[in-house]
Amino acid sequence: MPTVCVTPAHFHSTELEYVQILQKAGFEVRFIDSSKHNLQDPATLIAQLGDCVAVLANPEPYTAEVLAKCKLRVISRAGVGFDSVDLEAATDRGIVVTRTPGVLHEAVAEQTLAFLFAISRSIIPRDRDTRMGRWQRAAFPRLKGQTLGLLGLGPIGRCVAEKALALGLKVIASDPYAALHDGVELVTLDHLWGEADIISLHVPCTPETAHIINRATLGRMKQGAVLINTSRGGLVDEAALVEALTSGQLAAAGLDVFEEEPTSPDNPLLKLDNVVLAPHVAGLDNESLRDMANMAAENIVALYRGEWPTPNVVNPEVRPLWKW
Repeated sequence: MPTVCVTPAHFHSTELEYVQILQKAGFEVRFIDSSKHNLQDPATLIAQLGDCVAVLANPEPYTAEVLAKCKLRVISRAGVGFDSVDLEAATDRGIVVTRTPGVLHEAVAEQTLAFLFAISRSIIPRDRDTRMGRWQRAAFPRLKGQTLGLLGLGPIGRCVAEKALALGLKVIASDPYAALHDGVELVTLDHLWGEADIISLHVPCTPETAHIINRATLGRMKQGAVLINTSRGGLVDEAALVEALTSGQLAAAGLDVFEEEPTSPDNPLLKLDNVVLAPHVAGLDNESLRDMANMAAENIVALYRGEWPTPNVVNPEVRPLWKW
């Protein structure tokens, strides 16, 4: 019986529907406990994958070394990011990489707005002050009428745009591949940096977008702008971000993702009062978890049956080389 390994801890329950989907298709399901095994270590990941032919994956490092020493035929990412997978190495070894698009945009959009409200209304400092008996009442700028700049206008960016427009924000976006969207002005990157009061990131981390938020681009932003990142930590040069937040170039940031995850307790961002943080949870609500797990399982089952889940395959060029 072929085995599917499952790494995300939030999927480690035999009661979840996706387990039944895999078992009915003839798979054994094995959970890998990342609290006991450091899956960021390639040697540990290789050992834990063992004889698994497919993995329902978190962002563990599926490097060329790992792929050369395992028996995987499918890496099924629960989510839309795939920057932790060496796609070239996977394709060379005939391994299909899939993802689960279209199931977490609402969750990520809500987390983006949660950051926006937390920062604009100073929710966390006000909560702390009130608990400490500091009754400090102060006014803050209204969100309505401010300009939200979206870097990326895919399904998540569009979902954020719709919610932001309903709140009365002006929305601009930079995305060379995006179609026109009602109420959203498509602009150049330079225009985005200079015009947006709030910049929210919704692009994958690729060689072209890595550290797209850096000293130079931060310097082009409005003084006192706000940065929100619910996409990938690698988009942001954290050292440059700390400088911008400390100098006042940026007023605040909301960060769900980091360059290294889990981030180090020594990360200077954790010590700044003008940053709101979360542990890479933007895509996680009950509905998105269910839908991600089910789609990730269905991707594996489809491939096992000789079908090709075209919209969900990240490296379609592997098809001529692929076999179970």
